[in-house]
Amino acid sequence: MTETPKQRVWGRWVVLAAFILGLFLFTGFFGIGLGIKVVMPPVVLPPEALTEPIQTPLGPFFLSGSLVALLFADILIFILAFFISSAVKKGNLILTGIIGAVEALLEMLHGMTEGTAGKWTKAIFPWFATITLIVMIANWTEMIPGVETIGKLEKSAHGEFAVQQVGPIQSIVKAEEGKGEYLLIPYVRVVSTDLNFTVALALVAVVMIQVFGIRSQGGAYFSKFWNTGTVFSKPIFGVIDFGVGLLEIVSEFSKVLSFAFRLFGNIFAGSVLLFVIGSLVPVFAQSIFYLLEFFVGAIQAFVFGLLAMTFMAQATQGHGGEHHEEAHA
Repeated sequence: MTETPKQRVWGRWVVLAAFILGLFLFTGFFGIGLGIKVVMPPVVLPPEALTEPIQTPLGPFFLSGSLVALLFADILIFILAFFISSAVKKGNLILTGIIGAVEALLEMLHGMTEGTAGKWTKAIFPWFATITLIVMIANWTEMIPGVETIGKLEKSAHGEFAVQQVGPIQSIVKAEEGKGEYLLIPYVRVVSTDLNFTVALALVAVVMIQVFGIRSQGGAYFSKFWNTGTVFSKPIFGVIDFGVGLLEIVSEFSKVLSFAFRLFGNIFAGSVLLFVIGSLVPVFAQSIFYLLEFFVGAIQAFVFGLLAMTFMAQATQGHGGEHHEEAHA
């Protein structure tokens, strides 16, 4: 006689408790709730400073909410790596739970890298996996309650909020025109909505593309950008090849913009969507869009990493002219 496994029902109770808490905080449920007025948090592009800026040779440095989110994502990746490493060292052949899902993801990414990069898989795969994991976790932080909505209030001449004291909670309300004097500086901001992060990550990816190209082909890699070998022997085709090389230079710079703004635009738009829905219907309705943002965050991380891996693999291969000469030989 087999024993029927116990069903895990604690998740249902967590959802029910969160729903009741939302009713209590925001709707004044049965007249006993706090009735906090929900307003849309400020939507700004530059990162807000949590500390006074420190002057450095590279410019002012300050702690921002996006930097806090990045540190959180880094720590979480190190924790996952530690548990996966410990499980493997203990001889566990089958990993379960979150670390099992991470293992399955890494196996899938490794298989894709092996099919694209060939003998360069060992060198390119760590970059592919790291970029995908860091971007995915960074994107998913927007679904954590309190991100971009809990922070410090700062007086400002251009403030647009007033303070409302509801029991032990100090919240902001939309002030009347000309009477707002506070700004909300969030403690944690989704790092993917900060252009500093997306541009920096794009620069890392594009620089490593050039590194792998030089490692695999040496100085011949630069003929991709400056091809003058046939200018005198075949003037017409030589000029065309030279022009294509200049376009390749433009293409490399455009990759930075493409990488950075694709990720930034999608995640920033998702955060604004959650803000708007949360300010209109603060209870339950947001959960529908959470699932959407979960998939958007995962897809954008996968696309970013996949493009970086594909470009790295392409950089290790010879150019069209070299293949043409090999075919004649």
